[in-house]
Amino acid sequence: MPVTRVRVWDAWVRFTHWAVAGIVLWNLFGPTDFAHRLLGYVAAGLVVARIVWGFVGSRHARFSAWWPTRSHLFAYLASLAKGKPMHHVSHNPLGGLMALLLWFLILALAVSGWIMRLDAFWGEEWPQVIHTWLSVAVEVCVCVHVAAAVAMSVWTRENLIGAMVTGYKRDAENKKAS
Repeated sequence: MPVTRVRVWDAWVRFTHWAVAGIVLWNLFGPTDFAHRLLGYVAAGLVVARIVWGFVGSRHARFSAWWPTRSHLFAYLASLAKGKPMHHVSHNPLGGLMALLLWFLILALAVSGWIMRLDAFWGEEWPQVIHTWLSVAVEVCVCVHVAAAVAMSVWTRENLIGAMVTGYKRDAENKKAS
């Protein structure tokens, strides 16, 4: 079966992905100082911009190309159970679900960090507790995300991490792609 390469991830998708990834790594392991707060807000702004791009951006960046509907999720899980994962040009349904979860967590982290700085909550412990738990959730999700990208790259013989660097993925003819 002939295999061609198709441009999937445009420059904005790749930039926001790697910029947010870098910021998240820095903020998880770096000092919690002014730069931490500033970078947290930048990450939230990039996530909001990426969400907007999900409505107006390039074909494969749009939510319509990869939104993880219930039927898509079940079909994809069934293909995994059979040992023959469905090929998706854009995100597969589990990858799409993870993207949405990570975006939600990053936005929630920014909001909880902002709340911690408000005079109305000065001395309150719960905003810090929520912020800490959200950061733990991000750590877990990032680990799952990276492990899944590596595992699926090996299983499907398609370098998904490389695709997020170059923007290109395989577009196998006669395969269902979404």
